[in-house]
Amino acid sequence: MSKKFIWILAVILVIISGTVAVLVDNNKVNCQVEDNGSVQTVQSAELIRTSQSWDGVELPDYLAGRPELVAVKYVFPAGQKLGWHHHPVMNYGILVQGELTIIGQDGQEKVVHEGEAVVEMVNTIHHGENRGDKPVILYMFYLSQKDMPLAVQHPEIPLE
Repeated sequence: MSKKFIWILAVILVIISGTVAVLVDNNKVNCQVEDNGSVQTVQSAELIRTSQSWDGVELPDYLAGRPELVAVKYVFPAGQKLGWHHHPVMNYGILVQGELTIIGQDGQEKVVHEGEAVVEMVNTIHHGENRGDKPVILYMFYLSQKDMPLAVQHPEIPLE
C-alpha cells in the first residue's frame, strides 16, 4: 500500500472515530438515566396542526413583509373576563392551567382545557372568560409585524 493511501485511510478513521465520540457524548447529554437504570428519551407530541381558527374559519394568508414573532404569557384570575377585542394577526397558544371559555360575538363558545392548544380568531370580535376557580395560565404565540397591535380592544361593546 502506498503512503498516500495509508494517510487517507488514517484521516478517514480519525473522522469516523471523532464522529462516534461526538454522537456518544451527545447521547449522554440528551438522555437521562433513571435510578432503575432505564434510559429516558425526549418525547414529543404534536398538539395542533390546522389552517383554521377554533370556530372553523380559514386563517388568512401571511402578511407581506418582515415577520415579528411574539410570545406572551397571560394569567387570568378566577372569575376574570377579558373585554371584547379582535386580533389583526394570526395567533395560537397552549393553555397550561385552568379552563378558558372564548366567546365569539355571534355567541359561539369554545372551552379550552388544560394542556390543549387553541388557534384564535383573526379579525373577528370575541372575548375570554375564566369561569373556573383557579387562575388560567395561557401562552400565546403571535405571527405579527413590527408596530402592529396584537389585539384591538372594543370597549364600546358591553360585557354581560
